[in-house]
Amino acid sequence: MPDRYGFIGLGQMGGPMAANIAAGGASLSVYDKAGSADMAPEGATVCNSLQEVLASAETVFLSLPDGPISLAVAREITDASDRMTTLVVDLSTIGPAAAREAHSILAPGGVDYVDAPVSGGAAGAKAGTITIMWAGSGEQMAHHSEVLKSFSKNQFHVGDLAGQGQALKILNNFLSGTAMAATSEAMLYGLSQGLDMKVMLDVVNASTGQNTATSDKFPKRILTESFDAGFKTALLAKDVRLYLENAKAAGTPDQVGSLISEIWNGCDGSLPNSDFTRVFQFIRDNES
Repeated sequence: MPDRYGFIGLGQMGGPMAANIAAGGASLSVYDKAGSADMAPEGATVCNSLQEVLASAETVFLSLPDGPISLAVAREITDASDRMTTLVVDLSTIGPAAAREAHSILAPGGVDYVDAPVSGGAAGAKAGTITIMWAGSGEQMAHHSEVLKSFSKNQFHVGDLAGQGQALKILNNFLSGTAMAATSEAMLYGLSQGLDMKVMLDVVNASTGQNTATSDKFPKRILTESFDAGFKTALLAKDVRLYLENAKAAGTPDQVGSLISEIWNGCDGSLPNSDFTRVFQFIRDNES
């Protein structure tokens, strides 16, 4: 790993990803406005400002909550005077329009932008098993293959244009949100018929109804009543809204998307700051 790397955003996803990069032997400088020293992984250089990261790293990863924050950081990068950074790899989920805008902000300043959202949740970030959806230069992806492998299990080159990675990420999260909502309804129907949830999950997971909710979230987080998947309801509600907005803009069918977005917006409103697996409780307790 010859490059010097930076990492901006050390939250629930960013912190573990940065830790895996540092553990892999890369030279890594990190910063989070909430407090870098308390959040920095072992082996990383702690920076007190974004400018310090930009002055010390050729490639900078971003893991930020939403589009406006990513765009604000992109503008700071463009405006930085003492900057070593020539490549920004945005691991955030910000939507296609924001990714295209980030590219347009950075390009005039000679900084390449890669739209590279990730999937796998906090558990995957910690285990280094997340999936990366890289939309940008294939050569750049090959050049950075070792550092990508240090924090992800699957790396896909999904396109050359900013926004394509985001399009794939939001459709993936829409499918994940649909599976959670539909499985909640199905399990509640089964329970009303006197069926045992574990038995239902065992049968469905050996049958055609199997999905990520039945195989992972329900057995590990809902059946156990731990509700600790490590992904906030607000974030999934945001991702499904992004999917719906972009489907409407593209003129593609959105009937299912409209319903699923309504469910997740309702869950977020009723259970603020909750783990997204609590959608089961929301659907159970809010029968129409």
